[in-house]
Amino acid sequence: MTQSPDILFFAEYIKNVLYFATVKTGKSLKNTNSTLYFSIDDELVYENYYSDFGPLNLGCVFKYCKILNKKLNQYLNKQVIVHYTTVDAKKKANSAFLLGCYGVLYLSLTPKDALKPILVQGQSYRPFQDATQSKSSNTISLIDCLQAIKKASDHGLFNFKDFNYEEYDRFDRIQGGDLNWIVPGKFLAFIGPVSLDYSVSLYHPPELYIDYFIENNVQIVIRLNKRLYDGNVFNNAGIVHYDLFFPDGSCPPRHILQKFLQIAESSEGAIAVHCKAGLGRTGSLIGSYLMKHYRMTAREAIGWMRICRPGSVIGHQQDWLEQLEAWLIKQGNLYRKRTYNDTEKFPIHRFGVYSIVEKTMKHRPVMFHKSPSPPPPANKV
Repeated sequence: MTQSPDILFFAEYIKNVLYFATVKTGKSLKNTNSTLYFSIDDELVYENYYSDFGPLNLGCVFKYCKILNKKLNQYLNKQVIVHYTTVDAKKKANSAFLLGCYGVLYLSLTPKDALKPILVQGQSYRPFQDATQSKSSNTISLIDCLQAIKKASDHGLFNFKDFNYEEYDRFDRIQGGDLNWIVPGKFLAFIGPVSLDYSVSLYHPPELYIDYFIENNVQIVIRLNKRLYDGNVFNNAGIVHYDLFFPDGSCPPRHILQKFLQIAESSEGAIAVHCKAGLGRTGSLIGSYLMKHYRMTAREAIGWMRICRPGSVIGHQQDWLEQLEAWLIKQGNLYRKRTYNDTEKFPIHRFGVYSIVEKTMKHRPVMFHKSPSPPPPANKV
């Protein structure tokens, strides 16, 4: 195929079918008889808090895979398809992330192999940083994010064949409640409610969440920030409310971590967790559960949470999770040995987050399987 002079990098992803390219900033490529060009740079956009710029959220991953599958089905054997992006480091990283997700989920590639075709010719991709106001050393890489997607898929945390995008998008928005499922039937992260006694914009009263929580079998709410509403609003609705306060921006003390894990491990229903924004403190504790019970590395756990709920885990909270990685993985092995007499017995969910089919069923079954791969070395990715 003839390449446009505006293309700076060009790589084959599926032989004779799909290609990835970068072009000069501001350039768009026109289709030819033999080539279909498309870009998602202005369609799937990351909504940043501060200096964070990705990875794009689960809804964007779903939409991208749907877009690409449609193009492949329509134009296979008619035109080759080129996904192009600009040299802008942020857009380039997010485009590579989406293509890598497609490779893992639909081409059954390992995370490493999903990136291999687009790492040729000295190509590199900017790591994703946390939601702080300046450039940060707390980053996760493309491979971290793809390993998170792979592990989440293997455990059934999501399934794009049964995924309600409209529900994800609606509740992800501030107006819809600013809440996101992280683990199906187990963990929901959301912005801290504020009672009507406080005139604070962007926050919702606790009453707003009750119907959705009851509908989705949320049996516990855990508050990590200072009291801005009466917890009895949830208690009176049959949802048990806990206070596990620790200061904004800090890492959980050991007694808070242990109490959180104890509550989570003894609950048969789902747990909704919040701090002020539902990002830092909330992500730190949910991340610890992912590491213990799904044997995710700290970076995989952070990657998955940020894909579900962008902005999760901020600053030195990432260092805290990485420092606890070996201990949490060891505790998970001990828990499975004690509970199932098998350290490799992990949960695999029949229904993923935002399942359409699961809504028709009263209970959400959980099965177990042998781990598809040995545990990674602690603190290494």
